[in-house]
Amino acid sequence: MRLLFVLAICPSFAVAQDNAEVALVKATLNELQVVSIAQNVEYCGYIGFDAHDNLIVTPPTRGDEGSCLADDPDALEIITASYHTHGAHSPDYYNEVPSGEDMEGDADQGIDGYVATPGGRLWYIDSVDMVASQLCGLECLLADPAFDPTDDPEVAESYLYDDLVVKLAE
Repeated sequence: MRLLFVLAICPSFAVAQDNAEVALVKATLNELQVVSIAQNVEYCGYIGFDAHDNLIVTPPTRGDEGSCLADDPDALEIITASYHTHGAHSPDYYNEVPSGEDMEGDADQGIDGYVATPGGRLWYIDSVDMVASQLCGLECLLADPAFDPTDDPEVAESYLYDDLVVKLAE
């Protein structure tokens, strides 16, 4: 209730929180890219507010080459989003965009999400509108040295869920 009141009297609070969230996610994912790429596995977790209204990330959970299921976010009172990496570059995966499963998982939990790709892109998943948008492009985050941009030459700035599912099925 307090957050809704603050948003009603000071709409810039939401923008400031979003900027703080993006900065925290960028720092977290940039650090995780090193180990995620080296081990070729996904890492994931949550971002949100703890009991003292501090914006924090939960410790990352190690997944496997194609998926990650984050541990319960016990330290969070309010979950605002998920985060995860996509591991190392592979010509066998179209891993420069979020997957349909990435978007569905966030929507099922009622939260938004952030995805880091091997090429260093940072994506934001809006689970209400089911849109994935690049917050920043190639090498915005640490990129896999083996990344080859010609493997995934056509990456749009954003995708609607239905369009993304069709693209990934091609």
